Amino acid sequence: MDNKILYELRKRFNPDGSLLRRQQLRMLELLEAVDLVCKKYDIPYWLSSGTLIGAVRHQGFIPWDDDLDIEMLREDYLRLMKVLPEELPDKFVLQTHETDPNYISNYAKVRDMNSYLEETNAYDRIWKYQGVYIDIFSLERIPFSLAWIAGHMQGQIYNQLNNQSLKQETMLRRIRLIYRFNSKIGFPILRFLAKFIPGKKLRHSFGTAYFKPRYLEDIFPLSEMEFEGKKFPVPHNTDALLRKIYGDYMKLPDLDAIHPHYSKLEIYK
Repeated sequence: MDNKILYELRKRFNPDGSLLRRQQLRMLELLEAVDLVCKKYDIPYWLSSGTLIGAVRHQGFIPWDDDLDIEMLREDYLRLMKVLPEELPDKFVLQTHETDPNYISNYAKVRDMNSYLEETNAYDRIWKYQGVYIDIFSLERIPFSLAWIAGHMQGQIYNQLNNQSLKQETMLRRIRLIYRFNSKIGFPILRFLAKFIPGKKLRHSFGTAYFKPRYLEDIFPLSEMEFEGKKFPVPHNTDALLRKIYGDYMKLPDLDAIHPHYSKLEIYK
């Protein structure tokens, strides 16, 4: 993209010192911490989604982007979850259902402890950790039909969160029961069934309502790309992967229709 356009976008959305730019740099710190652990334990991962578009199109964050996503295969994700809690610096924390019983997403977040963030959907209102974060998604071979079923199973949790008539104690009890059923019974059954359905499409693990597929041949062997002046892993055929998900990802969206994912953000240090 033309350097003049890149400069104008930075000037408009995330100039140095702005709150958004400070959030982006904090997310970059989180990414670097995870990157060190992945390198130490030889755990492959790669930049994904809008973060990957940012690397290709802007050599860093999309100027208005306020989240950061990485992906890895499920077996690598499970390995990372075992070692990450002990390897992260004290100023960061791993957020999963195991570290935060009210956290109901089926992917992990790594949170900053020196900031505070409220998301616009308010689902995070019951979570223990609410600092600036990055998302870690796992991929596995899942047919669309089973992914769709799992998405609706997980959706029952959000139905409880959106039910304004429920007392918080009742709501928390229900979402924990649904989460336990899904993770211990429902999703393992779907994972077992997936073994008998032919196909090579990878999708975010059960219960994550992002259904666009990825393909191993586009991902491996991993390459590297500059992101905010540093090198991070990216899929081998980044262009093919992004076009299958987003179409013409190099085209800018309607800049007047962009809204943040958070309703409140504070960064303390």
